[in-house]
Amino acid sequence: MDLTPYLESLRGDLSAAAAPGGPETARAAELLSHAIEASARLALLQALSDAAAEITTRLHGPVVDVRLRGREADLVVSHIDAEPEPPAAAPLLDGGDLARLTLRMPEALKSHVEQAAAAEGVSVNAWLVRAVTAAAGRPTPEQPPGRNRSGKRITGFAQA
Repeated sequence: MDLTPYLESLRGDLSAAAAPGGPETARAAELLSHAIEASARLALLQALSDAAAEITTRLHGPVVDVRLRGREADLVVSHIDAEPEPPAAAPLLDGGDLARLTLRMPEALKSHVEQAAAAEGVSVNAWLVRAVTAAAGRPTPEQPPGRNRSGKRITGFAQA
């Protein structure tokens, strides 16, 4: 999906809104429209990702993913024809709203996660949610709930 027409429409709307202000305002609007293009493109991609995630949760089978190819976004629908999975563990919280979380990880780990998700025929988001649910819901015997895994704890305060 080429996002350029949507960005050009936004640029045109900004120019039209600035036109009554005269040539200086129109020039400022033109400069501003070029400056916010990257931010607007990112916002459009985020909206597509949110829509794909919401559609996937309602389909109960096919998975909709947004894949980036250069500066374009592709919507990909994957059909899972495997036998039904056993019921998942109960969620940690009953229902509730979805929350957004930014996760940064090494590129090598990201590639591994993408391969694991593809092998299971699910989206990366669905795979990560399962992994976090399993990790948060089943502490290991040597790790009591609420403790960090390394066993090291830092307490105190700092003053600059």
